[in-house]
Amino acid sequence: MIHVLLFADLEEKIGKRTLMINETSITLSALRSKLMAEYPSVTGLSSAVMAINEEYANETAVAKEGDQIAFIPPVSGG
Repeated sequence: MIHVLLFADLEEKIGKRTLMINETSITLSALRSKLMAEYPSVTGLSSAVMAINEEYANETAVAKEGDQIAFIPPVSGG
């Protein structure tokens, strides 16, 4: 299982802070696509920054069983 953390409006729109993904290994790009297919009405997944185990990662990075993946949407403020 891969543990997915959602922040800000992603958490609000999906209605959960955490998701468990039944995969042993998946690229972040494939994981993003999987979540976008499962939650098609949730905007923000496509532009969210991702991290593996609290370190920013790019689309080609591979998440493995036991990893914690964070989806962090862009924020603004001032």
